[in-house]
Amino acid sequence: MCRWLAYSGPSLRLSDVLTRPNHSLIDQSRHATQNVESLNGDGFGVGWYGDDPTPGVYRDTHPAWNDTNFLHLAEHIHSGLFLSHVRASTGTPVQNTNCHPFNYQNWLFQHNGSIPEFHSLKRQLLFDVDPDLFLSIEGSTDSELLFYLALTFGLKDDAPQALARTIGHVEQARQAAGIVGAIYFSACVSDGERIWAVRYSSNRQSRTLYHSSHLRALHDLDGTYAILPEDAVIVVSEPLDDLTDHWEEVHESSILTVECGSSTVTEFSPGS
Repeated sequence: MCRWLAYSGPSLRLSDVLTRPNHSLIDQSRHATQNVESLNGDGFGVGWYGDDPTPGVYRDTHPAWNDTNFLHLAEHIHSGLFLSHVRASTGTPVQNTNCHPFNYQNWLFQHNGSIPEFHSLKRQLLFDVDPDLFLSIEGSTDSELLFYLALTFGLKDDAPQALARTIGHVEQARQAAGIVGAIYFSACVSDGERIWAVRYSSNRQSRTLYHSSHLRALHDLDGTYAILPEDAVIVVSEPLDDLTDHWEEVHESSILTVECGSSTVTEFSPGS
């Protein structure tokens, strides 16, 4: 399993959120505290939006804590909306094309979770991807396939509905194949203006997910607090510091929508 983060708000340096907090995503890549695996060293990535409608993306198979290029870039890149992810492989190879976030046109997608017995369902689910999208799939993960299924089911027109249809479709395939294991889907997608984050699992034992509710500062490694801009919203797999009362858990079977400095949570259930 993995850890990820999404930020929306006034533009700031990536490092202010990704590397400086005392339990930053870099720290979580080595010492995750609310995950099945404490180590997430099978690659990482960051996607950020700037002046262009399409995002910049940097991904590598190095562990996040051991990539000096990323640490340098994070000090110099400013963005008002970005996603970042540290990976723990669930069985697919450690290669660049399997690192998150995944990108298609102006969309970014990242995921923590898995499709049970993916090898048994992979061929069928690949055939369910729109042929016009199929050749854009570069890697071999269930996460990237979920992204392209969501695009197939209308992500560009109605993101919440497309994500619900995607999970409903995979749930039907899982049940038809007699697979008992649960789907885990803690995922995040963005079109460059909004963020949607889903917390769902078949057995209602989803991976953790939080968003900043009253957070106005982050506890840095040096013991100081870095002030966050007004209207900043951060969505995380686990909190970036010990200010627990400033982080609100996204409840089971919910979808969080972040837009223009505000966040709303609504019910999420598989669709047809």
